[in-house]
Amino acid sequence: MPKPSRSSSVENKSPSQGVKWSFAPGTNLLSGVTAKIDRQSKLTLNEFAKELRAFSSVDMSGRNFGDEGLFFLAESLGYNQIVEEVSFAANGITARGMKAFDGVLEANMVLKTLDLSGNPIGDEGIKCLCDILVNNTGIQKLQLNSVDLGDEGAKAIAELLKKNSTLRALELNNNMIDYSGFTSLAGALLENKTIRNFHLNGNYGGALGANALAKGLEGNKSLRELHLHGNSIGDEGIRSLISSLSSHKGKITLLDFGNNSITAKGAFHVAEYIKRSKNLLWVNLYMNDIGDEGAEKIADALKENQTVTTIDLGGNNIRAKGVGAIAEALKDNTVITNLELGYNPIGADGAKALSEVLKFHGNVKTLKLGWCQIGPKGAEFVADMLRYNNTISILDLRANGLRDEGAACLARSLKVVNETLTSLDLGFNEIRDDGAFAIAQALKANEDVTVTSLNLASNFLTKFGQSALTDARDHVYEMSEREVNIFF
Repeated sequence: MPKPSRSSSVENKSPSQGVKWSFAPGTNLLSGVTAKIDRQSKLTLNEFAKELRAFSSVDMSGRNFGDEGLFFLAESLGYNQIVEEVSFAANGITARGMKAFDGVLEANMVLKTLDLSGNPIGDEGIKCLCDILVNNTGIQKLQLNSVDLGDEGAKAIAELLKKNSTLRALELNNNMIDYSGFTSLAGALLENKTIRNFHLNGNYGGALGANALAKGLEGNKSLRELHLHGNSIGDEGIRSLISSLSSHKGKITLLDFGNNSITAKGAFHVAEYIKRSKNLLWVNLYMNDIGDEGAEKIADALKENQTVTTIDLGGNNIRAKGVGAIAEALKDNTVITNLELGYNPIGADGAKALSEVLKFHGNVKTLKLGWCQIGPKGAEFVADMLRYNNTISILDLRANGLRDEGAACLARSLKVVNETLTSLDLGFNEIRDDGAFAIAQALKANEDVTVTSLNLASNFLTKFGQSALTDARDHVYEMSEREVNIFF
């Protein structure tokens, strides 16, 4: 019979709610199903096992069934021809639990994604898992985020990568991998020919780890996505990585260098790579410190690049001058569709520079300007831009101190027919009832309003402002049968 294409989450199953897993002292489920399990726990485990046999995607995260529960459930994976994706994340599984997969994953050729994140597996457990996966030819995505993985575990994974030819995506985020582990993984990249997405966010690579990884990148042609967010790489580490990426013949489409203590000096190297790349689609420099100087370098690169669609420069101490340079780059750029500039003190002047360009230029569909200190005056410039812009669909203006004056400016623009704006986020803006009244009236006045999501949470609305917004929502639905989700 054809396998069901439905996906399932056992969180919707009532028997699993609030279950306390209880096993008899001395229980060892490795030997079979002869263990004496508490009746309720066994019934629930049986329900879980049925899920594994019935659905192509099963989420069992956060059930806390531990090692014993995994031994019980693992049997349902052997020779399973249904499930392609399973999550055992956050279940209290330790190194001992990895033995449950012995003889199971070797026999299963259908399972494509295995998520074991959030379990205290440790290096010993990872070694055991890697020994088992050497003989698996089905799993393409392996998620081992936050599993207490250190350098020894990274070394075991490196050895697996040298022999495995099916893994396409490997996630090792938020572990304890240091320079030594990065060196091992770099050696694996030199030999592996199939890995495409490599996630090492939130580890301890540092500049030395980046230098080591760079050597592995030089000889790898399969990699498409490199995620190194939060590794304290610094400018020197970025220089090494960019140098290797520039000389390697692969086709990198995504670079995540967020939160890595990068300054304008490091931004220069990234900018040079952006200029030359013919494949790069997504660049993340979030929460660094490139400042106006770095922003200007990135802006110059974007004038030459014709592939990058998403760029995140949030939290980089960019001011009006830097955002003005970015705005100039957007004049002749129709490729960038997602622009994140949040957490930069661009002020009203920065909002003005950006708005004047976006009135009639660019192709930005998602614009994020949260926490940018633009104030009511900046809101006026943004509102004026919205009257003419026909590309922006999602606009984030959270925490800008817009107050009622800024809300009223935006409300006047909402009265004008805008066929693209669907989501507007005005949370944390000190907006009171008067601002809510203005927005409510705008929604009622525009019969062709396209906004479907309006966030006014964490403002200073009373029940009167909330009531006005609720009435406006109901009015829009009555007149056009369009639903506007309003949050306050």
